[in-house]
Amino acid sequence: MRTPVVHADGGAPNLAYVAGSTGGVGVIDVGQQKVTKTIKVAGDPHLVALSQDGRFLYVTQPQLNKIAIIAARTGDQVCAASVPGAPTLLVFDPNVKSLYVGGSNGPTVTVIDAENCTIKRKIETTGPVYGLAYAAVGSAVSGKNGEQLWVSNEKALNVYDDVSGQQLANIPLPQGPRYLSIPPGSTVYATTAAGSLQAIDLSSHKVSPLLSGGTYGPMDFDETTGEVYVPDSTHNQLVVLNPVNAGFTIPKEPNHVLKLDAAPRSIAITNDGQLGFAALSNGNVAMYDIPGRQLAATIPAGGTPQFIITGLYPPNLGTTPQQASLVDKLGNILGYVIVVLLLVVPFLLFRRYAKARGATAANQPVEVQAGQGQEETPLTPPDEY
Repeated sequence: MRTPVVHADGGAPNLAYVAGSTGGVGVIDVGQQKVTKTIKVAGDPHLVALSQDGRFLYVTQPQLNKIAIIAARTGDQVCAASVPGAPTLLVFDPNVKSLYVGGSNGPTVTVIDAENCTIKRKIETTGPVYGLAYAAVGSAVSGKNGEQLWVSNEKALNVYDDVSGQQLANIPLPQGPRYLSIPPGSTVYATTAAGSLQAIDLSSHKVSPLLSGGTYGPMDFDETTGEVYVPDSTHNQLVVLNPVNAGFTIPKEPNHVLKLDAAPRSIAITNDGQLGFAALSNGNVAMYDIPGRQLAATIPAGGTPQFIITGLYPPNLGTTPQQASLVDKLGNILGYVIVVLLLVVPFLLFRRYAKARGATAANQPVEVQAGQGQEETPLTPPDEY
């Protein structure tokens, strides 16, 4: 069974991580609605992603030309890798346990092992890297189960097989593609340097214009409705798009907008579709009630927020990949033991019950009715003395 995909740009509603807050990466406890700790990260952290269980934080450090893996619970660095091009972009693919890292200062996408920071390979693209996203499409190349890696360059979108690095497509986009978002379904959403939003069909690669006239940043989507949330720093608002579906007429956009008191840099929507978190240029985080379409809280984070994600509380056990692997193995063993017990115990109880019934039946006297295999004995009066 394939592991469920958890999107790095918005997950479970326990914590929010703000890259670029005062001191590095600020950690907001959603229940308390405040920054409860800061993870010290040097090198102007720009983009962060999380492992599926919330155990590890992946952080780009463009000033150091590095990416770091950090234990989310303790804030300790697990390992780091050198990456050219002042990396500000990052995609985590949990199915192949790889990080795809790049930046606008170079044409290279570096593929890094998400467990030990070793460099698996490098993908040379056609120009500076302005956006990264992956699409879960199953078999991208015959003979393997993988995804597609989408990369935005100066004037085109390039599509690669995420495992082999083989280029699958080149899609011209003269407006200059920038940030990418690929919700479940058949559509890729791209912002452009020309101040527009474009929808690209995953299969046919047909490009359809959606909106124009803004400065659009990193997007996220509501998994319950398919709506896409786009920060617009020109108009200090979040633009909410109706989902675009292949084979249907492009809907009227936007669905609605949410006004802010400062320019939004990034947005994260929790996977239950209840809350949205916008990192603002003034150092605050705006927490929105998504169904109610209203501001729920303003949380000071400080610094210059660049990116925000939400995720689970990190597990208490396993702060290194090796420890996490051991914990996972022990968990699997315990799971198998529980399954065996659930299968064996009812069988043993049934056998015990069957034996008890058999013993009870054997100890009961057998009543024989007249006329069934025996003759009746006539009654005779007793002898008289």
